[in-house]
Amino acid sequence: MKFTLGKNQKLKSRKAIAQLFIEGQSAKSFPLKMIYLPMDKNENPEIKVAFSVPKRNFKHAVDRNRIKRLLREAYRLHQHEFFEGNNKTYNIMFIYMGNKMPNYVEVESKLKKLFLKFKSSLPATEF
Repeated sequence: MKFTLGKNQKLKSRKAIAQLFIEGQSAKSFPLKMIYLPMDKNENPEIKVAFSVPKRNFKHAVDRNRIKRLLREAYRLHQHEFFEGNNKTYNIMFIYMGNKMPNYVEVESKLKKLFLKFKSSLPATEF
């Protein structure tokens, strides 16, 4: 099992991101918010993710980049647990909404909580 977050797993398309914000559903576990949109597995075989930190809360780019790096790392290490046995694919955006610099342990625990909420909100047929 590889713990990578490759280029094909990153959500980069402006069109797909716009569609995600328009049609997507959300789950929250402060300070994280997850916006997700189920996709057709034939059209999009990979689960694609993006990470965002608002400039309004963190003025310095180094702070925003550090938080995104922590989010990516936590997701990368636990993605197999979250989507194990999944028969659907998703476009997902993680947004950090807090205004204090987190550490890795906080980010990891909140990400796990968020995924538990996400799994519980889905119909049983999707997992």
